[in-house]
Amino acid sequence: MNDQQLLRYSRQIMLPQVDIEGQEKLLNAHVLIIGAGGLGSPASLYLAAAGIGTLTIYDDDLVDLSNLQRQITHYTDDIGTDKVISTRQTLNKINPDTRVIAVKQRLQGDQLEKEVLKADVVLDCSDNFATRFAINKACVKHKKPLVSGAAIRFEGQVSVFTADAESPCYNCLYAESGEELQNCATNGVISPITGIIGSIQAMEAMKLIMHLGETLAGRLLLLDGLSMQWNEMSLRRNKQCPTCMGK
Repeated sequence: MNDQQLLRYSRQIMLPQVDIEGQEKLLNAHVLIIGAGGLGSPASLYLAAAGIGTLTIYDDDLVDLSNLQRQITHYTDDIGTDKVISTRQTLNKINPDTRVIAVKQRLQGDQLEKEVLKADVVLDCSDNFATRFAINKACVKHKKPLVSGAAIRFEGQVSVFTADAESPCYNCLYAESGEELQNCATNGVISPITGIIGSIQAMEAMKLIMHLGETLAGRLLLLDGLSMQWNEMSLRRNKQCPTCMGK
């Protein structure tokens, strides 16, 4: 690290759990973020600010006026711009040392496999059923840790699914069916919920990279914003899971 980096990350480096070694791990890390919306925005902001070396961000949408209430990497002047481009511009202003690879595309198929394989940690910040299960399958196949978040109305949830033999996968928690998941466009969402959950996703990703503390692997953290109460569920691997059974 150079002097500028030592100063930029000094408040993290002074933490004994992080130190120079932990910061170097962040600087050398590659995180894949799928979705540049309500969750991807705060997650990418904190990861870039913290010094993640490479962020690859996929999203196929444009910035809309209705996004600005919660998708904080985008500004009013960005309306009509590709979300990944708007996000990259914002992250570059926060930390020009972080390499941001912005791809306007729905990540799926062979490309999803390739991107998951390259990443150290994958963040699912998407908002649709098919994408969530496809990401989970790719992460299980390539044994990559997945940090999954969701937010709707006044509610949020987040968990970590690792390649550990005892860890459940997303499919253990939710059975795959043809029904579409609820989303913010049809059900609404209060803006800070996405910020809270996205920030936790960033925190869990950093812990995974630096091998610090206890992650949310095997646990589902649930937030009720109206009562401001946190609840936690213990998760177990489903021995009949069609995705991770026998992996």
